Amino acid sequence: MSEFVRICAKADLPSSGEAREIAVGEKILCVANENGAIAALDNVCPHRGGPLGEGILDGGKIVCPWHAWAFDLKTGEAVHTPQAKVDVYEIRIDGEDVLAKF
Repeated sequence: MSEFVRICAKADLPSSGEAREIAVGEKILCVANENGAIAALDNVCPHRGGPLGEGILDGGKIVCPWHAWAFDLKTGEAVHTPQAKVDVYEIRIDGEDVLAKF
């Protein structure tokens, strides 16, 4: 059964138009802020293991800094091949806490 887990404080979220890596226990997430909409995805690009949280946002996509693979923030699907995906986690804001459903 999945449950919501605190991933950070609201103050630790990236600024609008930016992404950042956030460690949650042993897992590292890519957390992105697309015009105020917060998305959380697995941080590891399935192509060559690049850190998505160090990438750039481009029109609802996170672009891996290593080889420019782009992933949809809502579905996790790669733009060029939907079979390549990263997991996307539901986000909830509870007061000053940001929670993700694992």
